[in-house]
Amino acid sequence: MNPKDSVIIVSGGMDSITLLYEYHENIALAVSFDYGSNHNDKEIPFAELHCKRLGIPHLTIPLDFMHRYFHSSLLEGADAIPEGHYAEANMLSTVVPFRNAIMLSIAVGLAESKGLQQVMMANHGGDHTIYPDCRPEFVRAMDATAQAGTYNHVRIIAPYTDITKADIARKGKQLGIDYTETWSCYKGGERHCGKCGTCVERKEALQLAGIEDRTEYE
Repeated sequence: MNPKDSVIIVSGGMDSITLLYEYHENIALAVSFDYGSNHNDKEIPFAELHCKRLGIPHLTIPLDFMHRYFHSSLLEGADAIPEGHYAEANMLSTVVPFRNAIMLSIAVGLAESKGLQQVMMANHGGDHTIYPDCRPEFVRAMDATAQAGTYNHVRIIAPYTDITKADIARKGKQLGIDYTETWSCYKGGERHCGKCGTCVERKEALQLAGIEDRTEYE
């Protein structure tokens, strides 16, 4: 990649913050999306914090129509969030329909508007079971669409597609990232609930990466 030629979609969670630090020298702009989920208000301030620390311009774009018109337990209050492991069928309720495609389309438009060549996203291998818009075939299709639909042939770059969240945590450990300055919990309470799918995944990833879990759980 060439220096400062990329837009990154950054939520404020472990994965996108790790991607932000790993590729910060290539990133010209970071964008977060507020789509009305339970945890947007907890995540996005961490995205802002890390971008400011790295000197990367950051935008937050509201997508309030998703909250109004789309169905997902992520958009329906903390009580709607199921507990348990991502592999369990009840986690299907956390899918926000076509979320990544919508966000990527906007980020591609930003990239073309600013003469940038790439859009980066931090999906990973553990997302594939539940979330179709995180799978390799989706990334390939969106990359082809972005190239075909922009004059400067913007690319979609998703370097974590085939690795695990524990692999990402290991990268973060090498980069010296303090994961207490990230947010995972889908319930969006004062502290991580420790029981929802993303909290369970966070705990497992940190343990497998040999990182002391200093997250405050309920």
